[in-house]
Amino acid sequence: MARSELRPIIKLRSIAGTGYTYVTRKNRRNNPDRMTLRKYDPVIGRHTDFREER
Repeated sequence: MARSELRPIIKLRSIAGTGYTYVTRKNRRNNPDRMTLRKYDPVIGRHTDFREER
């Protein structure tokens, strides 16, 4: 079964500049813009915003 283009794999990079990333999927129909999530960054030891990179 082929992977859907509707739910592509995206990379979330920390805006704190640590270079830490998360990999996830998103629904392109519901979230067409770049996604921002607040997640834990273990390099700095606290929660920070992670922004979708293309």
